Amino acid sequence: MIDYKEYITIEESVRFGKPCIKGTRISVYDVLSWLSSGQAESDIINDFPELTIAKIRACLAFAADKESKTRVA
Repeated sequence: MIDYKEYITIEESVRFGKPCIKGTRISVYDVLSWLSSGQAESDIINDFPELTIAKIRACLAFAADKESKTRVA
């Protein structure tokens, strides 16, 4: 799995502390939303050239890591 910590940061002053891609104001949620709506990675990169495949996949890795730590009732 990709080391998402290399690409994702959480700063209170950026997007109200939401996890974002380092050096941008693009949140992990934004990327996941685009992917879930059917956008291809290449289309996302065309719209946001500051993104890369690695950064997009870091968002997926971040989400997977958070999901694996979710407690089951």
